[in-house]
Amino acid sequence: MHVHFLGTGAGLPSKGRNVTSIVLDLLQERNALWMFDCGEATQHQILHTSIKPRKIEKIFITHLHGDHIFGLPGLLSSRSFQGGEEPVTIYGPIGIKQFIETALTVSQSKLSYPIIIEELKEGIIFEDDQFSVSVKHLDHAIDSFGFRIDEKDSPGPLLVEKLKEVGIKPGPIYSQFKTEETVELPNGKTVRSKDYIGEPKKGKSIAVLGDTRTKEEYVTFIQNVDLLIHEATFNKDQEQLAYDYFHSTTTQAAKLAQKANVKKLILTHISSRFQLNEVDQLLLEAMQYFEETAIAHDFYSTSIK
Repeated sequence: MHVHFLGTGAGLPSKGRNVTSIVLDLLQERNALWMFDCGEATQHQILHTSIKPRKIEKIFITHLHGDHIFGLPGLLSSRSFQGGEEPVTIYGPIGIKQFIETALTVSQSKLSYPIIIEELKEGIIFEDDQFSVSVKHLDHAIDSFGFRIDEKDSPGPLLVEKLKEVGIKPGPIYSQFKTEETVELPNGKTVRSKDYIGEPKKGKSIAVLGDTRTKEEYVTFIQNVDLLIHEATFNKDQEQLAYDYFHSTTTQAAKLAQKANVKKLILTHISSRFQLNEVDQLLLEAMQYFEETAIAHDFYSTSIK
């Protein structure tokens, strides 16, 4: 499971940062990509990566400010020209359906694949045998949401050496240990499959919060995730500005990560007021409260461990 940051700026694009878009790479897990927000020129950012738009299965929109959605109609349209045939499900606040349908209708864009648009409410919005996705309403100037993605535990490995030790030789019978509770051996003896299966592999978890003031009530929602992605539009000395504009500071995000016992914090949505040589200072501010912090830049990638 990998995360790719296509845009990490706040409000409007700058020479150093495009506006928000993040891709969760689940190619190994389900041969799919999940996108979070799609700011202006996201598809142009994709051109600088190995990301294939036809692999995008789901798009999660945190809120309807332009720097998070203006790239969406273009991406959906271009996907048709790039071999996209599989459906795309788009999740977003009330109004996302009207925005997409209006943009596609007015531009007379014809998609070669179906889109499903689901408008958000709190709770579990998606679940299958691999993943569940939960939604939390956030504190922003307009409706904004956070997403928590939990990968389900996968079965442990077959203990081949243990099977061999008791005289069970490799063959079709091995597959039965993965699918059946008990297995009858050639000698007529019945054994429990779980005695020959290793410990389950714990699934990974990630939380992506849209634009928001930092609030104590988010702790439960993001508790113990392997990766928290949180905005940091302002520095530690700008708490009043952050509050007035419904955003967060570096230290507020770090304190939240600490309280929630997350494994790693990545800060994004960095204002263009901060020059490149000031980013290190922003990182130091956050690391005073949460050492496992990084600040994303455009095309930054990381694995979820």
